[in-house]
Amino acid sequence: MINKNSRNGILFTAVIIMVMTIAMRSTNNMVITTLPLLSKIDLGFSKFFVGIISALLYLFTFSATFYINPRLSASPRRFLFIISNIVITVLLVLYFLANYIIIWPVSALAGFSYGMLMPNLITSASLINDQKTRERLISLYSVGLSLSLIIGPVFEDYILSITSNNYRLVFLYFVPIAVAGLIASIWIKFPETKHENRKRAFKNRSLKISILTITTYNVPFAALSIFLTLFAISRFHISGALAYSPYIYFFAVSFITRSFMTVRPFNSIKSPLLISIIITAAALAAFPFLPNFLSFILVMMLLGIPHGSVFPLSTIIISRGSSLEERSAVNSYFMAYNNILFMIIPLVFGYIVGIIGYSVSFFLLIIPVIVSSVALYWKYSNDEIFSYSSSNKGRVQKNASKIIYK
Repeated sequence: MINKNSRNGILFTAVIIMVMTIAMRSTNNMVITTLPLLSKIDLGFSKFFVGIISALLYLFTFSATFYINPRLSASPRRFLFIISNIVITVLLVLYFLANYIIIWPVSALAGFSYGMLMPNLITSASLINDQKTRERLISLYSVGLSLSLIIGPVFEDYILSITSNNYRLVFLYFVPIAVAGLIASIWIKFPETKHENRKRAFKNRSLKISILTITTYNVPFAALSIFLTLFAISRFHISGALAYSPYIYFFAVSFITRSFMTVRPFNSIKSPLLISIIITAAALAAFPFLPNFLSFILVMMLLGIPHGSVFPLSTIIISRGSSLEERSAVNSYFMAYNNILFMIIPLVFGYIVGIIGYSVSFFLLIIPVIVSSVALYWKYSNDEIFSYSSSNKGRVQKNASKIIYK
């Protein structure tokens, strides 16, 4: 058996995490973005029901991350993790065969299955004992997320080009990727502890810090992920294909940022986080004043930096401030919070856009960024988690409950 903390063990873990992450996130992103098209174009759903079935997917993802995963011990959670990978592979075939009835339970099961995968992958990346290596693996997991958001859409675009926009076939072509994830899932590590603590996890200070940290970016990103293309078409009067192109530059910069964090992990994360917050606020402030499409691309490239940094920094905070007994539950609650953001923010933002337009609406997203940032630095700016290093590692591990639950 490979020792997970040996050099070969760490390399093997890194490869498995990368394969599993790319397989999981690329298929997940494909389902999220293609389900509305399949529902609308192939099955004739109204816009209302397209929105409902997309919300159903997120709802069941939230249910798995918030209610189910934190309540399971490592052994049944690992079993359900592998089963979820099998289910996803089967569901991709069922999406290809789906009618207007079957698509509903298939989407619910898909949402639930992805909800069982995401928090456990983050936890697996954070189980190495050495702090720097652990945080490199967490950043590598984030690199896999960014890479999948490049590989997946390129692959889907190719499929659509050779199948004359057959959205059903897209699901079928992604089955081999899901199978690769299924094979990798067998070697995904789970915490080797018999006493996982869900109740303490909910009160964990690192969970509160990570939630405030991710709020500084994921509130605007939840809006951007849905309305970026529509904003570009409305503001610059360009084609849909050209309006989609800023995502390429955005995710490319995000990928470079996360790759840098993998090679050169931060000991102190206070300054990198502050820089990311400032970039986010400055980029959002520029939206009402963008003179042309090129300036919009440059702003999206700027936003790629905090997109690349804030999520891995949030998960690093959790790995620094939680014990093995709590980490899975803390990651589950953290992912559940993100699911809530991506359910609520697009609805609220869409309503505001209808009243005041895109440019001012994006500008107003500075408000939650500033509020969450002020709350984060006002309450936790001197927290040891931000500057956690080998010099205080032993003391943190020895006095975990005192440090984490002040």
